[in-house]
Amino acid sequence: MMMMGVTTSLPYPFQILLVLILSMASVILLGRMLSRPMKTKERSRQLPPGPPGWPILGNLPELIMARPRYKYIHHAMKQLNTEIACFNFAGVHAITINSDEIAREAFKERDVDLADRPHIFFFQTVGDNYKSMISGLYGEQFMKMKRVITTDIMSVKALNMMEATRTMEADNLLAYVHSMYQRCETVDLRELSMTYGYAVTMRMLFGRRNITKDNFSDDGRLGKAEKEHLGAIINTLNCFPSLHPADYLERWFKGWNIDGQEEKVKSNCNIVRSYNNPIIDERVQLWREKGGKAAVEDWIDMFITFKDENGKYLLTPDEIKAQCVEFCIAAFDNPANNMEWTLAEMLKNPEILGKALKELDQVVGKERLVQESDIPNLNYIKACCRETFRIHPSAHFHPPHAARQDTTLGGYFIPRGSHIHICRSQLGKSPKIWKDPLVYKPERHLQGDGISKEITLVETEMRFVSFGTGRRGCIGVKVGTIMMVTQLARFLQAFNWKLDPGFGPLSLEENDGLLMAKVLHLSVEPRLAPNLYPKFRP
Repeated sequence: MMMMGVTTSLPYPFQILLVLILSMASVILLGRMLSRPMKTKERSRQLPPGPPGWPILGNLPELIMARPRYKYIHHAMKQLNTEIACFNFAGVHAITINSDEIAREAFKERDVDLADRPHIFFFQTVGDNYKSMISGLYGEQFMKMKRVITTDIMSVKALNMMEATRTMEADNLLAYVHSMYQRCETVDLRELSMTYGYAVTMRMLFGRRNITKDNFSDDGRLGKAEKEHLGAIINTLNCFPSLHPADYLERWFKGWNIDGQEEKVKSNCNIVRSYNNPIIDERVQLWREKGGKAAVEDWIDMFITFKDENGKYLLTPDEIKAQCVEFCIAAFDNPANNMEWTLAEMLKNPEILGKALKELDQVVGKERLVQESDIPNLNYIKACCRETFRIHPSAHFHPPHAARQDTTLGGYFIPRGSHIHICRSQLGKSPKIWKDPLVYKPERHLQGDGISKEITLVETEMRFVSFGTGRRGCIGVKVGTIMMVTQLARFLQAFNWKLDPGFGPLSLEENDGLLMAKVLHLSVEPRLAPNLYPKFRP
């Protein structure tokens, strides 16, 4: 079946649902029309344009049948010739935006109105009934968690305290790659980036690289337990809300495991918690019952010891556990995706790689390794990361917001409870915003000669999406930037990279999830003196 130009198929569970719901549609719709005449004021408030829909179900059948689903959204907006659209998914208004002007309006002028999260299973499960910050509903709990994370966890003082920890894992990364070179092994860049992101996050969160005490490796590879932990984190992240039909059917069929999403989120979150929670329980007991440690050393210590103005512990163990799951999930998609695509684009465009190496040689040289203190001066490297965010985002849509009250966007009425979706892939490739949008050109992000002003990875004007802005903005921008730029800069400084002979020609084709369709496999050769390569420290 073809619908709106997108190849479609209907999963079996939905066949039953559609028959059930459609058989009721006419009666319910007629009853509503007879019992509730539309008020004149409601008729005068115009929603953004949207495709015609079915009774009761609206556009949900088209969404269910579309594969991949994001193409249905993009194709419908193109047919409607609009930069803001309203889709009716079983009574839920899903507002999709691919205009930088309207996106700025949403996250600046209407930030308070649109600061909520949708009431869906993913956020409820990951946040243990909305106890965490990113998944939390807008209100006192959200503000409490944000205050703790902003003032303590992500403070300059805390990040500086953990610099040695991050440097250790940056060293371990080079030791790992160098050992692969010595063994003549091919480098799986995606696996390597995931390993680095995982190791840094575990160090900052729990104060140790390994999630279990007796599972050490001697060369940088993850052990069996770490692989299972990381796998569950990634699988949970892959269930992140992105116009799943199940998100709109929960009001009627919660617990039915529609589209398999509920079971995927629940089972993978349980695996993540099975590794996280024993560490947290042990540390809570140490701090709150046994007098604590000599010093606060990691994020868990900070969460546990944070007190309110009356000297009472501010966070419960359950709140800490929920936030830790969220921290794990938030740490991997951007750095790993950005690293793989950036290096692939550099290999495809040797002149860009040459400029990056020239900057590294001028700023850092070849007598020492890149340090975090070098990041402010690596403007071209950061421009490459920005260009990758623009043309190769890690997701089709920004994490959904929800309208807390009736408001407007782009001159249209936005009802309370609407889900707001910013189309990341459309913003970054829009010819209205960018000249030659499909050309990878880091220079477009430099001001003048590229050294008159420090380049950051944040895009506040919503011309593309790197880290979120506004009340729901990403508060891990600084640590995310550190991880991303340090990894890329050290890779480029320490090794010469080339395609593995068995990889075949380099293709920049993306899969439906926006990852490289073909995982990048590379061969490496050292670029520095042998004494500069660190030894692995488990």
